Amino acid sequence: MAPDDDGLKLLKKVLEIYDQKYIAEYLNIESPDSWSREKINRWLSGKASPRLSHHEYEHLQTLLPKPPASHPHYDFDFIDLFAGIGGIRRGFEEIGGRCVFTSEWNPFAVRTYKANHYSDPNYHAFNDDIRKVTWSNRPEKSEAEAYKYINEQGVPDHDVLLAGFPCQPFSIAGVSKKNSLGRKHGFEDETQGTLFFDVARIIAAKQPAAFVLENVKNLKSHDKGNTFRTIMKALDELGYWVADSEQVGTTDYKIIDGSHFVPQHRERIVLVGFRKDLNIHDGFTLKDVSHHYPPARPTLTDILEDEQEIDPKYILTENLWRYLFNYSIKHKAKGNGFGYGLVKPDNPNEVTRTLSARYHKDGSEILIDRGFKSDLDFDHKKNIKNRPRRLTPSECSRLMGYDRPGESNFKIPVSDTQAYKQFGNSVVVGVFAAVAKLMKSRILQAKRLQEQRRKLAA
Repeated sequence: MAPDDDGLKLLKKVLEIYDQKYIAEYLNIESPDSWSREKINRWLSGKASPRLSHHEYEHLQTLLPKPPASHPHYDFDFIDLFAGIGGIRRGFEEIGGRCVFTSEWNPFAVRTYKANHYSDPNYHAFNDDIRKVTWSNRPEKSEAEAYKYINEQGVPDHDVLLAGFPCQPFSIAGVSKKNSLGRKHGFEDETQGTLFFDVARIIAAKQPAAFVLENVKNLKSHDKGNTFRTIMKALDELGYWVADSEQVGTTDYKIIDGSHFVPQHRERIVLVGFRKDLNIHDGFTLKDVSHHYPPARPTLTDILEDEQEIDPKYILTENLWRYLFNYSIKHKAKGNGFGYGLVKPDNPNEVTRTLSARYHKDGSEILIDRGFKSDLDFDHKKNIKNRPRRLTPSECSRLMGYDRPGESNFKIPVSDTQAYKQFGNSVVVGVFAAVAKLMKSRILQAKRLQEQRRKLAA
């Protein structure tokens, strides 16, 4: 029998991911009719003292993610900011990295993150609001005090910083000369009030060897280009070289399309930076991501489940399908080009539109064709029967690269609505796995250089 305190400790850890009802049902697989939501609640409140058997304890442990293959012999440390459900993290763990800090404010995303990513209790810390560690929400604190806190308590030391920060406009209208006097960094004025400010503060304080920043493609044109120019200026001021910074237009290697890895058109801007003083950046370009394209990209059919096993709830209602169909006709007549994205699984070259966080509303950007015939009347009984459907959350997981074709290993402990939002806000995993592979030798080179410098300084 597991000791009471160990069992309760494990239960509380699992409850960070799953609810009491799910855990009771899961324990009942091992011990039928022994557990209920009420029994777990009484245990938590101290009104009962049940004991987990050895087999129950081990069974409950299987709900927690296992350590990565490199555990405990990691090659470098990284932090994961605005982490979402961990799509960027995956690639850096695969090349031997250890995540030592995660920041994510959305509680539902945190549940999914914790369900799928191992966190070493001796080295890893979670944070729900990045402003708590950068003190950007504490104007009474000086810049020097904020940097001291970040360095000594807020954020652990790391070699690589990962961040998929939100896109926000910058404005210096509210910054007076008085407030800017004595500032060590110009970016403090120009980026204040945005979440990039928090990323920049951590970079300035911790000076990681490298970073990876991810954002929507439109970051470059956001606010007439001012947002992107401010970010690039800040990164340069912080002492970092950014890969392909001179690239513009259609040949910009910083813009990577997920369609090279999965059957989904999903363009994102990727900023890879290396500390200039380490001089490890020479020859690095994101053009070389193409060397890590999969030999054969999965087809849409590869990621879809057996149509016979699809829950009918994913099939559009007749009213919703009629609304989308007519709405598309109306907008096409106006020349707007708006329409649903109906994709045909039997086409091996089919590529979906970008999965968005609004997918839970009507699924219009990616609808799976189930035999709708445009040459038949909309109300024909065959067309009514063969209405299109949404992707299931498991199919979204494969479309984003969290699972391989035919797999459902990625845990989804949240509702369909939350799952759609999370995948729609996430990244194509393969893109950042490729970026991580490109960066690995330089990250390790930086570690060696810094170790040599420490020895010389000792």
